[in-house]
Amino acid sequence: MIGIISAMQEEIQALLNELQHTKTTEKGMRTYYSGTLFNKNVVLVFSRWGKVASAATTTQLINDFNVDEIIFTGVAGAINNNLNIGDVVIGKHLFQHDLNASPFYKQFEIPILKKKFVETKDATKLIEATNQFIRTYNDFIDLKDSKDFDITIPKVMHGDIASGDQFISSIDKIKHLNFLLPTTICVEMEGASVAQICFEYDIPFSIIRIISDKANDNATIDFSRFANSIASNYALGILKNYFA
Repeated sequence: MIGIISAMQEEIQALLNELQHTKTTEKGMRTYYSGTLFNKNVVLVFSRWGKVASAATTTQLINDFNVDEIIFTGVAGAINNNLNIGDVVIGKHLFQHDLNASPFYKQFEIPILKKKFVETKDATKLIEATNQFIRTYNDFIDLKDSKDFDITIPKVMHGDIASGDQFISSIDKIKHLNFLLPTTICVEMEGASVAQICFEYDIPFSIIRIISDKANDNATIDFSRFANSIASNYALGILKNYFA
């Protein structure tokens, strides 16, 4: 069983549309959709925004659905100049950029675990699945939607991700993150907490982030539309290849 999580239902709506033999389970104000997707047994859930919500959802998913692997998918803001809207980041190391338990621990270090970051599983297969999706991009993404969001030639990058309970929307905050965590290339609100829960339960974890904005003062994109028409269909195409 593979668990698939997103922060918003719009980010996995295309997957829900393809889910077969669907069964729903209501727990903790969440709806878990189990069934088959591209001949794989899966359970889909949207966690809501933030580290607490995503950690609670992940824990429930592991304890109640006997998952062998968890994949998080959704949007993120770029904090690296090489990333553009529509690009894909496959996460490598997940940092909590708002975690600071000093002087007892170093900044960003997870108490007790004594880790500054949590590493995802080997990403070779997921990166190839993403590159394959990009080669067949027009089979999944409407041309008008691409033009509206100024997506030209999307690419995939394998890199570090910073998570925190705040929406990053200023150049000053980006510069601060670039200074504190120079290897991170995008920022979001859930990935590192999901990674930590998966580490503690010894569950392989992967994360797919689609760049929706540059996380700067101009981050005024229609997130709901982007998530539904772009990110959701990216997830569909990528996971179709990954499950093959």
